[in-house]
Amino acid sequence: MDENGRFQVLVNDEEQYSLWPADKEVPAGWRAVGKEGGKQECVDYVDQVWTDMRPRSLRERMAAEG
Repeated sequence: MDENGRFQVLVNDEEQYSLWPADKEVPAGWRAVGKEGGKQECVDYVDQVWTDMRPRSLRERMAAEG
């Protein structure tokens, strides 16, 4: 990845986040969240919103088990 390029923040169905070059097509299984900018700006955004690193399915299973 070009450290100085523009990135977009993606999320998948398990609510896991990733950075992706802004000029590349979003890969299957991922969707853009609407945040785009420099690498550090996007990393900071992900750090702010992705507070539970567990996949969604694991969080739901753990909640159901009590």
